[in-house]
Amino acid sequence: MANRAQGVFPLLTADRLWLPGSLFLLLILAPGVLAADNPPAECTSCHDQGQKLEKSAHQGLPCDTCHESHEKYPHPANIPKPVCATCHADQAGDYAGGVHGLARKAGNEGTPDCSLCHGSAHELLDPKSPAFREAVPDTCGMCHSEVVEQYRASVHGQALAHGVTQAPLCTDCHGEHKIIKHTSDASPVNPAHIRDTCGSCHGDVLLTRKFGLPSDRLVSFDSSFHGLAAKAGSQSVANCASCHGVHNILPSSDPKSTINAKNLPKTCGQCHPGAGTRFAISEVHVVEGKTEPAPLRWVREFYLLLIPVTIGLMLLHNGGDWVRKLVRVRFRRPPSRRAAQGTRHAELRMLPFERVQHAVLLISFLTLVWTGFALKYPDQLWARPLLLMEGTHSMRSLIHRVAASVFIAVSLTHLVALIVSRQLRRHWMEMLPNRNDPREALSNFAYNLGLGDTPPGRSAHSYVEKAEYWAVVWGAVVMIASGVILWANNLAMKLLPKVWLDVATSIHFYEALLATLAIVVWHFYSVIFDPDVYPLNTAFLTGRSVNDAGPAAAADQANAEHAKVSGD
Repeated sequence: MANRAQGVFPLLTADRLWLPGSLFLLLILAPGVLAADNPPAECTSCHDQGQKLEKSAHQGLPCDTCHESHEKYPHPANIPKPVCATCHADQAGDYAGGVHGLARKAGNEGTPDCSLCHGSAHELLDPKSPAFREAVPDTCGMCHSEVVEQYRASVHGQALAHGVTQAPLCTDCHGEHKIIKHTSDASPVNPAHIRDTCGSCHGDVLLTRKFGLPSDRLVSFDSSFHGLAAKAGSQSVANCASCHGVHNILPSSDPKSTINAKNLPKTCGQCHPGAGTRFAISEVHVVEGKTEPAPLRWVREFYLLLIPVTIGLMLLHNGGDWVRKLVRVRFRRPPSRRAAQGTRHAELRMLPFERVQHAVLLISFLTLVWTGFALKYPDQLWARPLLLMEGTHSMRSLIHRVAASVFIAVSLTHLVALIVSRQLRRHWMEMLPNRNDPREALSNFAYNLGLGDTPPGRSAHSYVEKAEYWAVVWGAVVMIASGVILWANNLAMKLLPKVWLDVATSIHFYEALLATLAIVVWHFYSVIFDPDVYPLNTAFLTGRSVNDAGPAAAADQANAEHAKVSGD
């Protein structure tokens, strides 16, 4: 028993006088032993920052993360102050490239730094917390008091004041650390990026539903002239801020709002002098099928019926004609050498002056199509060459208007020529419709659809040429009339309601689409793809169309001769 006691309690052996001394030694050495595993005294015993740290975004970080030689006491002199960039390198880089960082680098010590905006490192709030977001206007207001005052009165500031923490703040629009001047192309509030900056909220379906905001504002802007021109690269065209304001955005019901009905003439007058002085400016954000005025809806529905029916009939007519000729050429008895040569004689189709007119008309029309659709579809590859300098010089618009002037000039020249030239007028008389045209058109259309075995034949200037000529006349009148209204938009907005511009825009687009499709399907078939004239009818160059019956017509003639011989 004694041995066991000695093994367990060695201090109680032999001389019990060791016990008091050992206990004394243990009490002296204990603090040193504990110090090997734990730091000396807590920093909080001298510094109250530790208590503040527990409530900040840096909660849980040990002191030595930022403070060097903190374990030495007394602390060494001249210890460098903690640098935020040690941990926040990305944010520090953004700050250095922003207006604040550049100003500080230039020697302006009063420029905001990390601590001015975020507060002390021991007390800073979590940037994602509601309290931090609510404090942002006050923080920016330390330097930009006038701007923040406007913001506080705006719809965004009022929403924030009522507890809507998702309301846009200074940092949501201007950026957080890399705040760039609005004149810089990289700035989110540069005119080229305003649409995307505002669209981050007003184009968000979830946000618009949550707060009951109109969900079509971005769509309607993008489909308008302003939106299309901005998408093409124009920086002078109106954007969201041009109409709604920048920091002073107010509801349209507020008499001080820039979009209040009484203030619209002044707002729109910044770009369109005199706009709305005679008539109230109508709906600005127009959405098809929703907010569009009745005249605009009628135009859209008319063309959405007219275009498919017209182009569909053209496709049936020419498609049937092409198939008929293909079958005759490929699958029936080949014509004799004499029949294949056909009866060649040249028909007068275009006088010299008409050929010049046709050439000018062709060039101006193709240019108008290219430059016009480039505005509507700026993302397409074929449109990009026109938009290379759109940010500084609107070359697309300039080329389009020059081509429009040429088109108008050649149209008027044609009219004047018919009045003063008897020869041209006599030749033009062949294009007047007559009572045989409907019968000829119906019989040929039926034949092309497979109803009948005998080609009904066509006049020298048949319904094909007449329909095309009068379609050009009608299209020219419509396009010139609507184009002039759009060209003189300032005068139009001064003398007419805005809906006239909307209707003219719609007509101009749909009529251009109809004309382009008709040229491709109807005219190009007659001069290029028709097997009887392929690869090209050169009448627009020589003035005469050689009636070389062509392989298909020659086959018909050979078959007819064969049938006659067999009958005899």
